[in-house]
Amino acid sequence: MSNYKLTKKQIKQEIIKCGKDPIYFINNYGKIVHPLRGLVPFNTYPFQTDLLEDFNNFRFNIILKARQLGISTISAAYVLWLMMFYKNKNVLVIATKFQTAKNLVKKVKQIMKNLPEWMKISKIKIDNAASFELSNGSQIKASSTSPDAGRSEALSLLVIDEAAHIENMDELWAGLYPTISTGGRVIALSTPNGVGNWFHKICTEAEQGANDFHLTNLPWDVHPDHDQDWFDKETKNMSKREIAQEFLCNFNASGETVIHSDDIETLYSLCTEPTYRTGFDRNYWIWKEYEPGFNYLMTADVARGDGKDYSVFHIIKLEEMEVVAEYRGKPSPDTFADFLLEVSKEYGSALVVIENNSVGFAVLDKLIDKECPNLYYSIKGTHEYIDAVTALSNSNAVAGFTTSQKTRPLIIAKLEEFIRNKLITLYSKRTVDEMRTFIWNNGRAEAMRTCNDDLVMALAIGCWVRDTALIKNSRDSEYNKAFMNSMFLQKSEMSIKIPGMNGYRRTDAIERQKKAKKEIESFSWLYKG
Repeated sequence: MSNYKLTKKQIKQEIIKCGKDPIYFINNYGKIVHPLRGLVPFNTYPFQTDLLEDFNNFRFNIILKARQLGISTISAAYVLWLMMFYKNKNVLVIATKFQTAKNLVKKVKQIMKNLPEWMKISKIKIDNAASFELSNGSQIKASSTSPDAGRSEALSLLVIDEAAHIENMDELWAGLYPTISTGGRVIALSTPNGVGNWFHKICTEAEQGANDFHLTNLPWDVHPDHDQDWFDKETKNMSKREIAQEFLCNFNASGETVIHSDDIETLYSLCTEPTYRTGFDRNYWIWKEYEPGFNYLMTADVARGDGKDYSVFHIIKLEEMEVVAEYRGKPSPDTFADFLLEVSKEYGSALVVIENNSVGFAVLDKLIDKECPNLYYSIKGTHEYIDAVTALSNSNAVAGFTTSQKTRPLIIAKLEEFIRNKLITLYSKRTVDEMRTFIWNNGRAEAMRTCNDDLVMALAIGCWVRDTALIKNSRDSEYNKAFMNSMFLQKSEMSIKIPGMNGYRRTDAIERQKKAKKEIESFSWLYKG
């Protein structure tokens, strides 16, 4: 209709029709710049038409998309329609980079400039590189992702481009949400970027109906011009992670997780509900109870109990490397120490390995006070494991496991190795959820911002201790017999707080060896060699 001269009556009818329907407006009067064909009419594809309807029907829209679908362009066309046909609309665009936000504003301006002159019912009043204002009072501007972005605005529409890739998006959203609380709308669009970030959480909650966002999932093949040959050509030189991020809309495979996404999915398939949810706060999950004749390892990470981190432990059945019980909660250090001692006894005096961080030392001190019979010791500086008997006379012995710049990458590598080679059996969704947000960040393995890795790190310590302190040293039978002796020290041996200090009273070594000898046979798997 824009190709021939209209009467004034027809112009009025067209303007009214366009004002009522953004789809009609864009398909009949919108033009975009194609990289190869130049200026072409904007004929929306079915999935783009559906999006325009969603923009009108839902206040909050979030779009999980593949690349090269023209979603930013269709969003720009909708923004222009809103600004043209409604007065005093205030639109803010934010993106990963300020230049990206500016580019979307530029698209809005280009579509407007290519409208027929009679359709420009509002003129550009103020024109800047990153913003412009119309004569009807509507305006749009691009903003950086600084913490104060849009805080002083009252927004009609907030557009968040590549939302999954914006750092500190949680903080930005906390500041931006009040600006739309009076009825403003949101369009958030992005390719995935792993799990645990704001975009992933909003998409997941939207899928579950747990928030007000309407979710649209647009993988590469929604575009009618994208067939398998196109996909194969586009992805020929891309990694699996890049393909998942740019084309498949796959959250799990798109992030640079320490544990491979395929292994995470395998672990998820094995997750089951615990047999018991017990303990003083019901956060102690048990899948299998203690079985006589088997040996158990307890690995624990201690938090202060008042922050975002959790105090955790795993109970690992050593022969099968099976995690049979787990705890995650926020008890006080004293309460946690008592709980560790109680559970350790339930699992046959399991070897207790505690990370000796600042709060961990407090828990270790209390366990020593309570004469815990089976604590893990290592040599200061070398991190070499030694048994409790040897630790009594070694001034360099330190109770607990030291996570340092040296040991941290080693234990994480050991965990990845165990999982990759399917050497560990794990039933806990809590732990696997942490693995989904345990990523490489500038070469360091750590939890995503606002996420936790307490269970992951405790499990990593368990894998390392089992594979180094217990298995590798099992070639030396005498070493392991000494280790076994240390696992069966009697309470009477612990007469003061710190073993090795003057005044520590020893029991008769011969009697101790006789008692330990009775237990050696059940642990023979440790020192056969």
